[in-house]
Amino acid sequence: MTETYTLRGIQSMLGLSRGVIAALVEAGFVTPARGKRGELRFSFQDVVLLRTAHSLQQAQIPPRKILRSLRRLKDTLPSELPLTGLRITAVGNEIAVKEGERHWQADSGQLLIDFEVRPAAEGNVAVLVKREAVAAGSVDPEEWYNRALQLEAKDVSSAEAAYRHAIALAPGWADPYLNLGVVLCESGRIEEAVLLYQDALEHCPRESLLHFNLAVALEDLDEPARALAHYEACIEIAPRFADAHFNAARLHEQLGHATRAIRHYSEYRRLQRKPSA
Repeated sequence: MTETYTLRGIQSMLGLSRGVIAALVEAGFVTPARGKRGELRFSFQDVVLLRTAHSLQQAQIPPRKILRSLRRLKDTLPSELPLTGLRITAVGNEIAVKEGERHWQADSGQLLIDFEVRPAAEGNVAVLVKREAVAAGSVDPEEWYNRALQLEAKDVSSAEAAYRHAIALAPGWADPYLNLGVVLCESGRIEEAVLLYQDALEHCPRESLLHFNLAVALEDLDEPARALAHYEACIEIAPRFADAHFNAARLHEQLGHATRAIRHYSEYRRLQRKPSA
């Protein structure tokens, strides 16, 4: 049976926040399966495609070109991580894939990434991304944001400080709020995450992922009615956000709103269907 990975495992392996992963899934860059309890389950190919998609987004490649590149790249990937490791490099107009001594072209386009996927201890997948350190005294919020991404896996306190620098410099930019909120939730600081998301929505009221992540945090605080309001707000902004429909359906069902639950479950299933070729 092919191994799959949980959302928490993906976060640990890739150093990406839950919010970033949810955005990549929402954009259609990957289509993970669902486990028995409705949880997302990612394949090894999804791991590689998520990191690739995030790197291309950071390089400001148009979404349509990213989707085209990922489709072609997926066709060249093995179903599991080879023992020899896997290296994907995109420079200039080509994506190249290297497995051991084998080296082949996977795609073309102006792709600006360079990372490695290699076997790690206890059968995990390690993804290494080359980033430049943020300069002391930098006033560039993106530098602080990238620094925080790099630090999440090894120094949570420093990552939090870097995200807060980015937020102070660019309070209208949603990404640092999203990532910091997940860091706070993963550290058990749910109430702080809720306050952070609420502050973020003052600056970015039309950011669907902020509503979604706030709803998840409110569920963790056992506040289903408030959580449901933010899932509904997320859906109003992003009607094709499948996971928001799924979670809204669960809460409607929990609160005894059978008709509304059915409607959201139906929309979730419709959105999960793959488009015909």
